[in-house]
Amino acid sequence: MSEVASADGARLYYEHHVPTRTTGATVIFTCAYCTTHENWRGQIDKLLDAGHPVVLWDLRGHGLSESPTDPDAYSIERVVEDLDAVAAATTPDRPFVAAGLSFGGLASQHYALRHRGRVAGLVLIGSGPGFKNPEAAAGWAAQVERTARFLETRGFEDFVNGKAGTTCVGRRPELPAARAAARAIVAQSVPGVARFGREVSGPAPSTIDELPGLDVPALVMVGELDAPFLRAAEVMAAKLPNARHVVVPDAGHIVNIEQAERFDTELLGFLGALEG
Repeated sequence: MSEVASADGARLYYEHHVPTRTTGATVIFTCAYCTTHENWRGQIDKLLDAGHPVVLWDLRGHGLSESPTDPDAYSIERVVEDLDAVAAATTPDRPFVAAGLSFGGLASQHYALRHRGRVAGLVLIGSGPGFKNPEAAAGWAAQVERTARFLETRGFEDFVNGKAGTTCVGRRPELPAARAAARAIVAQSVPGVARFGREVSGPAPSTIDELPGLDVPALVMVGELDAPFLRAAEVMAAKLPNARHVVVPDAGHIVNIEQAERFDTELLGFLGALEG
């Protein structure tokens, strides 16, 4: 449990979990918008047992990371710099696997496009390439604005316990991992997360035209009940030259919590193939 300063000095929280014997690539998990590092805790032990170091971290404005008050401190470029700072602190000498859910997957794509030699593989869960169509992009930005306003007026507890709960802790809130994720989400700074949404998640540029040139191995995973991202997963898998597309039965957006065993099996299979 540590902190690292990003390029602009913002303090970022991260955890670096190291196996007794490292035999595989480090996996750095990047969170979805509105969630924290705690959403990934259930994956740690399985990956350590398989010899993979694991890094969890919080986006700026989220979790235990700093929430700058200046709107100019928030952009996709800043997020890429943040991930690079965490990678430099935890795995400076080897390429790592960039894994992310929802916005975390989009951030991982942007990172891989800017730092091609640093990424050994991509794991994109319930994610997409962003919106190229202006009308679709505007619709997404409006949805993010509604989320920000909800948080500012109602707070995170109502957010997690309402309809939005399925997008941040999953469709099975009774699970211990979902309850732990919910507690961490509720404890966050509302202004930081709302600012991140307006300045980063909402206007994040699309990667769609650049994906054909991103030839690292990729695992594109989506829950069969995650309707907003089913088509996006198909598009990414088709555009990426070296991708495997997996649809997880009986899972919504938070695949790694809702169907943890299946998620871990798919992830470990992908990581094993990288080492092979």
